[in-house]
Amino acid sequence: MVVERGLKGGTAVAGAVCAGMALVALATAGCSGQGAAAADVSAAEARAAVRKAAEVLARSGTSRTRTAVEMTNGGTRVTIRGAGVFDYGERTGRLRVVLPGEATGEEGRRPIVELVTPGALYMRNRGAGVPDGKWVRVDTATLPDGNLVTGGATDPISAAELLRGVRSASFRGEERLHGETVRHYRGTVDLAAAAREAEPRSRRQLAAAAEGLSRRTVVFDAYVDERGRLRKVRHRFAFPHTAGAPGREGEVSVVSTTALYGFGVPVEVELPEPEDIYTGRIAAP
Repeated sequence: MVVERGLKGGTAVAGAVCAGMALVALATAGCSGQGAAAADVSAAEARAAVRKAAEVLARSGTSRTRTAVEMTNGGTRVTIRGAGVFDYGERTGRLRVVLPGEATGEEGRRPIVELVTPGALYMRNRGAGVPDGKWVRVDTATLPDGNLVTGGATDPISAAELLRGVRSASFRGEERLHGETVRHYRGTVDLAAAAREAEPRSRRQLAAAAEGLSRRTVVFDAYVDERGRLRKVRHRFAFPHTAGAPGREGEVSVVSTTALYGFGVPVEVELPEPEDIYTGRIAAP
């Protein structure tokens, strides 16, 4: 359920809002041991199962989610973790994102609260010159990656919609995830195809990602339960290595993992009032 207290108000400059958070990637724990033989599922069947997982999730009501985004660069590993709830019918959710400073015990770091809605991301406790208690609103289609990881998390809606662009997939066997049997699929997604085939409210966002990422192909691991619901997905992205690094070339590799559990939980997302949305300049990270 979405409570629309205010939708208008300023839109912050997207690149400045999140430049420091588009690092990223890694996994949430939980899987163990290969089970059923993988040879009895054809590539066509695997592709169909992965593509259908996005459709099934859209009909799955609500769930809890955990996210992890990790990047290793120059010998330094940065991990951003999040947890929250999502409503797949409304395509909205609320996340509490923990930045590395808080995870390592550094004082002065507060979790960022994120509200995910179709086409927009709201962030509170963003820092970077944003007054305490104020929200920043970002049009996700204006972000270089369509907010796949810029906000410090890949929301489960976007993670699932990416799978609609599956181009190759193989069945890797059955595994146990949080006490349930899931089927593990591995393959590649074409970002441009995902943007074309996604649910209409996700197309602009994924089209931005297809233009902004270094590679149009994304490697994934997807775990699907016996009802066909996506329970965990890991994507491996590549970003141009340009932000804040003049003269440096190459790519930044990012791994983002999204886990889904606790289906059926109540979800209410209350959007901020217009006067609570910060419209000033965001300080460079």
